[in-house]
Amino acid sequence: MDLKNLFSKITFDSGKKEQPTKNDAPTHWIKCPECSALMFFKEVENQNNICPKCNFHMRIGAKRRVEILADAGSFIEYDSDLKPIDPLKFVDKKSYKKRVEEAFKKTGRNSAVVSGECTINAVPVQIVVFDFAFMGGSLGSVEGEKIVRAVDRAMEKQQGLIIISASGGARMQESTFSLMQMAKTSAALKRMDKANLPFISVLTDPTMGGVSASFAFLGDIIMAEPGALVGFAGQRVIKQTIGADLPEGFQRAEFLLEKGSIDMVVNRNDMKKTLSDLLTMFSKTSNVS
Repeated sequence: MDLKNLFSKITFDSGKKEQPTKNDAPTHWIKCPECSALMFFKEVENQNNICPKCNFHMRIGAKRRVEILADAGSFIEYDSDLKPIDPLKFVDKKSYKKRVEEAFKKTGRNSAVVSGECTINAVPVQIVVFDFAFMGGSLGSVEGEKIVRAVDRAMEKQQGLIIISASGGARMQESTFSLMQMAKTSAALKRMDKANLPFISVLTDPTMGGVSASFAFLGDIIMAEPGALVGFAGQRVIKQTIGADLPEGFQRAEFLLEKGSIDMVVNRNDMKKTLSDLLTMFSKTSNVS
C-alpha cells in the first residue's frame, strides 16, 4: 500500500468549528483540540460532536443543535426572513453590508439566531438557538427582535422558552442599536417572569460580552455544557486590568458552577432529557400555584 497516497487523501479538522456532515468524504478525520486524539468523523458525529476519548464538547451549529434537541419533525422556524440593515453605514476593514453577505453565504441564514417552536420529548416549547458561525453569534437588532418575538409566542401559547447562547457579544457594527438589545430582551423576559412562565438559559462555548451580561444570565435555570467559556471580558483584558494571575479554569462552566454563578453543567448527550424534565417540572409547579 502506498502510504503517501493514502495520507494525502486524509483531511483534518481542529474541532473548533461545526463538524462535517454526512456529505463529507469518508476519509475525513477529526483531531480533538483538547486531547489531540485522531478520530473518524462518524465516530464523533454519533456522539453528538463530543470527543469519545476526553469528553471535549466541540462547537456545533444551530441546525445540528436543533436536530439533537427537538423531536423529529417537530421544529417549526419563525422569522427566518428578518435581515439586518446597516443604519450607521458602518465600515471597518469591510462594510457591515459586506460582512452580512459573507455570513449569509457561509451559513445560509440571515442572522445569528434561529428561532421557532418544537417539542422536546413531547413537551412543547419555544426555542432560540445562536449560531456562532454567523458573525461570531453577535447580538444585533434582528437577533434581539427574534428573541422578543419568541417571548411573545411563549406568552401567547403559555409555553416555556429555551435560549441556547453561543456568542461573542454585542455586534459592534450596529453600535448603540446592538447594545439596546440587551435591555429589550431583558424587559421581554421580565414580562415572561411575571406571567409565571419558565425560561431556561443554556450556555455553550463561547457565551461572552453583552449576551452574558443580559438574557443569558436571567434564566430561571442556567445551565452550561462542559468546558464552555462563559464571561464578559476576555481573560487577557481582565488580567491586564487587575494585574494578577487568574485562577485555573477561570470562566469555564465548571468554575462558574463551583462559584454558584450557574445551576448545572449538563453533558450534551443528556441535554434533551434534562430540558424536558425541567419543563415538565415547571409546568406541574405552575398548575399547582
